[in-house]
Amino acid sequence: MFTRALRLPPPGRETFFLWGPRLTGKTTLLREAYPDGLWIDLLKADEYRRYLERPELLREEITQGSRPSQVVIDEVQKVPALLDEVHWLHEHRKIRFALCGSSARKVRRGAANLLGGRAVRYELHGLTAAEIGSNFDLVRLLNHGYLPSFYEADRPERLAAAYVGDYLKEEVAAEGLVRNLPVFSSFLGAAALSDGDLVNFANIARECAVSGPTVKGHFGILVDTLLGRWLPAYTRRPKRRVIGAPKFYFADIGVVNHLARRGRMEPGGELFGKAFENWVFHELLAYNTYQERFADLAYWRLASGIEVDFIIGDMKVAIEAKATPRVTSDHLKGLRHLRQDHPRARRVVVCLEPRRRTTEDGIEILPVAAFIGELPGFFST
Repeated sequence: MFTRALRLPPPGRETFFLWGPRLTGKTTLLREAYPDGLWIDLLKADEYRRYLERPELLREEITQGSRPSQVVIDEVQKVPALLDEVHWLHEHRKIRFALCGSSARKVRRGAANLLGGRAVRYELHGLTAAEIGSNFDLVRLLNHGYLPSFYEADRPERLAAAYVGDYLKEEVAAEGLVRNLPVFSSFLGAAALSDGDLVNFANIARECAVSGPTVKGHFGILVDTLLGRWLPAYTRRPKRRVIGAPKFYFADIGVVNHLARRGRMEPGGELFGKAFENWVFHELLAYNTYQERFADLAYWRLASGIEVDFIIGDMKVAIEAKATPRVTSDHLKGLRHLRQDHPRARRVVVCLEPRRRTTEDGIEILPVAAFIGELPGFFST
């Protein structure tokens, strides 16, 4: 059992959405937070059918008898019409709801009125180093993935295969998100090869034998179903020509490993380095979310190809992820070029060196443990 860093409000305080990829532990977190709450689980076939046919049952049932401290609706995206009832009960009966789901696509289409300020948004990510605690094992995490069941499993490959299969069946096919499921399945493998990179839509379209707009739409499905997200380019106050296209990161490295057929990765390999970069982004994103820092995250890249992996805020901190036990001058090129345009930025390399140090020109070299400890400082105002 892991103690999650996300803190939910006390019972009866807020109506909120809790989003997160499948198997991140949303249901477990909600049951711990609201043991006395009224629970509606739309994964149950009978519950799903009842509310799908008659959404007004929610209002009729909840207004009878004593008012529950918190109503939890699990997998709320399956019956978006319930949100009109939630809206009415929130406004007129002051009942507070926890609305849990793994896809915002149908909810966003059908319930913009509720999302317009009446419901707070929380997001649960996969496991972070701080949540794992003393048992944190970077090599295991990068091979198994961030989902709790993946990290603890002895053979995560089978879980990852089942996860992708369930995703295709329950998130994509059941919701009618695509017309051609085999093509979308092929797209997933091609997209995984682009994890952490600029996405070449034309190449993926050619590989999957579909159009460029179709590929862009498929990436939109990955974002809406919380399986990945875009990292925008930092383009403010450019002194030289910079790249403006975003990069794409999957939410779980274990899923990437399965889709890209990476096999076992060890420190020193190129694929381990790509997985390491995904993990650094994962830690930055989770801390920013859980601590409600609301900092912009981006990357910086010149047209010449010189790049810095992550930018926090308005060029407050620039971070390079290098899965190497010995950082050399070649690893520092991006940060040194960045200094010419942004001399006030704090420059950091996250790496596998055993001890932290600082170069003569002020670049901080941080081992993994030091990086984890420095997260609050990266986001302080």
